[in-house]
This record gives sequence, C-alpha cells and structure tokens, in this order.
Amino acid sequence: MTHHILSIHAHPDDAEILAGGTLALLAQAGHRVTIVTMTPGDCGSMEQGPEEIAAIRRREAAAAAALIGAAYACAEFRDLSIFNDDSSRRRVTELIRRQQPTLILTSSPTDYHCDHEATSTLVRDACFAVSCPNYRCGEAAPLPGIPHLYFMDSIEGRDRDGRPVQADFAVDIGPEFARKREMLAAHASQREWLQRQHGMDDYLHSMEEWTRARGQSVAVRYAEGFRQYKHHPYPVTPLLQELVGDRLRR
Repeated sequence: MTHHILSIHAHPDDAEILAGGTLALLAQAGHRVTIVTMTPGDCGSMEQGPEEIAAIRRREAAAAAALIGAAYACAEFRDLSIFNDDSSRRRVTELIRRQQPTLILTSSPTDYHCDHEATSTLVRDACFAVSCPNYRCGEAAPLPGIPHLYFMDSIEGRDRDGRPVQADFAVDIGPEFARKREMLAAHASQREWLQRQHGMDDYLHSMEEWTRARGQSVAVRYAEGFRQYKHHPYPVTPLLQELVGDRLRR
C-alpha cells in the first residue's frame, strides 16, 4: 500500500535539514511525498527584498523536492508572522484537507525559532480539525480521520534552554545522506544569510554534524529523529516506523 507523506515545516530548507533523508527513503519506496513550507522565506536575505528572495526560495524549494520526485507547495504565511489563531488554523486545516495525507511530519513543539513552534502547534491542531465536518475552512471536504502525526527533531536536537530533545526513534539514512545533502545544497541563497544571521560558516557542514550526532545516538553513521504524537484521539499505530522498515533505530 502506498501512502501520501506530507512534510510541513516553517521555511524552505527546514525539512531538508531535519527529514530530507527519511523523505528520500519514503519516496524511493514508492510513496507520494509533498513538502510544504509555511512561508517562502521572505526574510532570509541581507541583500534582496522580501518578494525577490521569496521568489528565489520558492524555486529552490521546488528544485530540492524534485530531486526525490516530491511536490512542493507554500502556505504563504510570512516569516516571523505565523501565529496560532483562528484564521491560521483554518488555513492549515484547508491545506491538509486538500492534500489528503496519510501521515504528516512537522516541526518540533519546542525549537529555537518562533515560526517552528507556531507551525508545530498549528499543524497539530489542524490535524484534529481536518475530520470535523462543521469546522468549515474552504472547499476541500473533511478527511475521514486524523492523519498520523510525527514531530521532527528540533534544530541541533535541543530546546531553547539547550536541553536535549529526545526522539522516540530514529531512521538510519546512511544510504540517503548524499541525496539529503544535495537537497539542502539546492537552497543556495541561504549560504550568506546563515553565515551572517546564524554564525554558521557552512550550513551543509552544520547539517552533517547534527545528522551524525543523531546517528551516533543509535549507533549508525547518519540518522534523523522523530517523535510520534499519540494523544487522544490521534492515531497511535506505528505507521512511519513500519514504512521505514529495517532502517528503524531505537
């Protein structure tokens, strides 16, 4: 059985950094993959204006997704302007209804960036709402049930106070690491921005360090960590764990 895997994170490059290898693995297994960013990364430049850099980053995100045969879409929020309010929840609910995913990967509830945390909350609550017929958002029909929901790692695997954020499990992405790196490299406009704003000399190197650290925690070279959201009434069956098969690491 094939599934539709929907990755929803805040900005172009977030999904590639935190789940690119797993998405590549799932796409290679024949599953449909769609990568959604909440914003087009309109504040991610020191030189270009918001519309100019947003257009560049949408193209980069689509090119990165295409490397694994995935689709790309943007929810068209704006950087630093994602908030957990009614209109935002309805927009995300409508987006999920239109995509009709079986399984959703989204950002960690605790992370260094307000857009990451707001995305996590909105996606979690929209997953509950997608099957409520009286929660009307647009033209898309309600889904028959709540999709399986998983949180990706936070950046560096830490919360805002530097404490480790533990994963429920990890996925060995050793064979997919080169493709993950290629996907992230497609976001070329971010090299200078991340150096100046984040102090990262090489964003590809930083990603590799974080992916290697998660791998070391489960005795493989490279891995990506995930947590399954299991609160009532979300699905608790281990769908992602089953889909990654023998790549699952505890």
